[in-house]
Amino acid sequence: MNKIILLARMFAFLSIILLSGCTLFDMDLQKKYDYKHETLDPHIGISARQFLENRGSYDPAAKDTVFKWMRKGLDYAEIDYAEFEKSGRTFIFLHNEAIMVWDSKTKKVTKGLWFDFPIVTSVNPTTGVPVTRPATDWKDYPKEDVRNYFLYLMLQGDYNFDKLTITNSTAQTLLPPGKVASKISMLGYLNGGLGFDQEGKMDLQLVNNDDLAPILINGVTKNRSGGYITTNGVVHVYGATVYPFRKPI
Repeated sequence: MNKIILLARMFAFLSIILLSGCTLFDMDLQKKYDYKHETLDPHIGISARQFLENRGSYDPAAKDTVFKWMRKGLDYAEIDYAEFEKSGRTFIFLHNEAIMVWDSKTKKVTKGLWFDFPIVTSVNPTTGVPVTRPATDWKDYPKEDVRNYFLYLMLQGDYNFDKLTITNSTAQTLLPPGKVASKISMLGYLNGGLGFDQEGKMDLQLVNNDDLAPILINGVTKNRSGGYITTNGVVHVYGATVYPFRKPI
């Protein structure tokens, strides 16, 4: 019995030493671990134009082409890329998914601008309701409509996170006042049949929720990412349809 008690005491003693050693070892590791708090730098060191071109390559072998469909629209609308090199602006960039999401099973566009602004194929003579289909190419729209749409996505001034609040800030865009969308797409039936904001203005505000305060455009669309500080302005990226008017008339 005494041997058993002695062995038990020895085991307990060794256990205490081992546990103490582990604790000291862990503490030593904690002391040597050099923790450095780092915040991602929003300054990307290139112009908005370079950012757009770098991540919107037409090269089939390119891995990062999230702005490819935006570039295709700009090219179709004959927007001068020099606009993306001018200073003092906020640029709204469209991720591919903001323009169109293609369902490989149904072979149809199911989300995005091409889905939300479908092409009008006819109008029901009895009800006056347009019959539509999703667009499948920028060329389905009149060039002038596409041009005006992209002008609306360029804002005069700095509208980064630190400049916005939970109440609306109204920005002047490059869209000239009084522009009206054609009836070729459903855009021409929105906003009281005008399509575009008649003052060429956009509302932006921070959403006070758990999503890191996204930027809401015209009370509808939240940004996918944002706050990219380029050498000539600010870029916010959207992954859903941006409506080119503030409030329906």
